[in-house]
Amino acid sequence: MSSTIERLHEAVTRISRNVADTSRTAKLVQGGRTKMAKKLVEEAAEVSLDAVTNDREAVVRESADLIYNLTVLWVDMGISPDDVWNEMKRREQLYGIAEKLHKGPVAVINGGVTVGPQGDKG
Repeated sequence: MSSTIERLHEAVTRISRNVADTSRTAKLVQGGRTKMAKKLVEEAAEVSLDAVTNDREAVVRESADLIYNLTVLWVDMGISPDDVWNEMKRREQLYGIAEKLHKGPVAVINGGVTVGPQGDKG
């Protein structure tokens, strides 16, 4: 998977540097970060709605659109897939691979991670 995202990132980067390009990707890039962010939210909403209706194939299709639009935003912001993978590795070391980073206060006590006021990993 990561090699596909890396190839996508490279392609979007090439397109974003070519001002004469008239592709859909070029138009999205030329539309600016606000347009990119709106498309990202739109695709995330479509994935969510398709999941609620239990439409597996639509979730797969819309997930691909979501990853594409996220990658376009990454390119615009100078973020590489490696930046994201490194953050994932950092979180895995702290919380485990299947945990999301807690938004509240974090304390490290005796080498362990305690999250939140009661130590909940919520």
